[in-house]
Amino acid sequence: MKHPITERLAALRQLMAQNHITATVIPQNDAHMSEYLSPFWQVRRFFSGFTGSAGDLVVTADKALLWTDSRYFLQAAQQLADSGIVLMKDGLPETPSIASWLVSELRNGGTVGIDGMLFSIQARNDLENRLQAEGISLVTTFDPAQVWNDRPTLPQGKIFVHDIKYAGLGAAAKISNVLLNAAAQKAPAVFISALDEIAWVLNIRSNDVSYNPVATSFLYLSKDRNVLFIDPVKVPADVADYLASQGVTCRPYSDVKTWLGALPADARVLVDASRTAAAIASVLGTRCVAGTSPVAMLKACKNDAQLEGLRTAMLRDGVAMVKSLHRIISDVRAGRPLTELDVADILRTNRAASPLFFDESFGTIAGYGPHGAIVHYEADADSAAALEPHGLLLIDSGAQYYDGTTDITRTISLGVQPTEQERHDFTLVMKGHIALARAIFPAGTVGMQLDALARQYLWREGLAYLHGTGHGVGHFLNVHEGPQSIRLNYVPAPLTPGMVTSNEPGLYREGIHGIRCENLVLTVPAATTEFGQFLQFETLTLCPFDRSLFDVSIMTPEEIAWINAYHALVAEKLTPLLDASDAEWLAEQTAAL
Repeated sequence: MKHPITERLAALRQLMAQNHITATVIPQNDAHMSEYLSPFWQVRRFFSGFTGSAGDLVVTADKALLWTDSRYFLQAAQQLADSGIVLMKDGLPETPSIASWLVSELRNGGTVGIDGMLFSIQARNDLENRLQAEGISLVTTFDPAQVWNDRPTLPQGKIFVHDIKYAGLGAAAKISNVLLNAAAQKAPAVFISALDEIAWVLNIRSNDVSYNPVATSFLYLSKDRNVLFIDPVKVPADVADYLASQGVTCRPYSDVKTWLGALPADARVLVDASRTAAAIASVLGTRCVAGTSPVAMLKACKNDAQLEGLRTAMLRDGVAMVKSLHRIISDVRAGRPLTELDVADILRTNRAASPLFFDESFGTIAGYGPHGAIVHYEADADSAAALEPHGLLLIDSGAQYYDGTTDITRTISLGVQPTEQERHDFTLVMKGHIALARAIFPAGTVGMQLDALARQYLWREGLAYLHGTGHGVGHFLNVHEGPQSIRLNYVPAPLTPGMVTSNEPGLYREGIHGIRCENLVLTVPAATTEFGQFLQFETLTLCPFDRSLFDVSIMTPEEIAWINAYHALVAEKLTPLLDASDAEWLAEQTAAL
């Protein structure tokens, strides 16, 4: 019996031959450059079988290769087995880029075909420049999904209004601010493709994408007219009235290219070159002003209402986490059966008890023992491990509440006596977490300048992790958002007051265990001196770390004091919200080191 992926690749290769395409690149993308995709846009997953949220597939007449990053090396190796697709470990020195591999493979010229709706302007330009320099053509109108016969339809979920008591600012005011930012880039109009940016600007939400409360749409803004391109079935009458009150009219999603193509020849429309499809830029032609998003910084810097809601959401989420951790540890140590899937169910049940719960903010990662070393592991019925009263359990989870988004990772010992290695590894990770949490830095600092603070203790022992240390977090929006991040590579957005970012160093020993310790932090002012303004982080997440895993012999007094102060805050905030049993457990977990 043929592997289903082999059959799909055979159909794709036939289509390529018919269109004189030598190689095709299929990214994990949609027409909005999203990280998480609705089923309609899962083209790369269809052709590869790999389910990770990052990775690009390259197919030629006789080869198929998939590039993905370190978060998915183990998962991809398992899912690509027997498919004939070669795993390319992106980010390693020995792994060529896709463009370099194509240049090497297509030495005698050829044609690379891509779907221009799945490549950003920037990505298309980078690929085209590299290929053309070597005499290789790039066609941007090749759609591999033509052979996907049972492709799902676009999402049909209704949109709803995100109450201004949570959003803090109305859509009309946000539109004005966005247009001011666009004017600074010499454009009187803006076209927005990014779904989270559209949701933020208009204060609308939906359920089109798992975990991210966004609606499949495009948005055009100008001083004369504001148009939301969205399937009409998704817009209830009351929401249409609301949009009209904010100066926004609706047109069908499928009209977007025709409508943009009919704009006056002298129109100047700003688009974000990294989050707008190359095919959209082609339609706009000379009317396109490729620049940076006029929305990203506005959205990233939360207002007072959003921060008030988020702090309340953190209390709610902290209670759910304490209840969940208490039950998980108690059940395992009492010999009651639990699997990794049960962990996810327990977390969801406790969070869903809140009337402000909307959804999880991503699929829960509950990795026991060796599974914890798979950075983005997600258990299923076949893989779910039974928990035993020894070893480490890594739990990375979060929720979408109407008043905020949460993301937290805790690594806990299921045994009463953790091993020396477990305690040592955990403490090294926590030393980095504490160093970043305590950082004070000048205004204008970017994440790369802080990243080494979290890695330094691991590096000293020849240890490392390959993922980023911190990502931006939306407000009842995408759990991963920009423009800021804390990582090894340079990202130009400075850490600015109002930004919410994760602090999540880790360590992963293949076949043994994984450790990650994550809180969300808010950038706030620290001091103003004759040398300028300085900033620091306020930790927002409220949940204890596992006391049994700390090796205080390798901790400084300042590190111990930070943990003790954090645990005292957790106990103060959460104890009044817990029943007696959970409050007693929390008291034990937050006792001073």
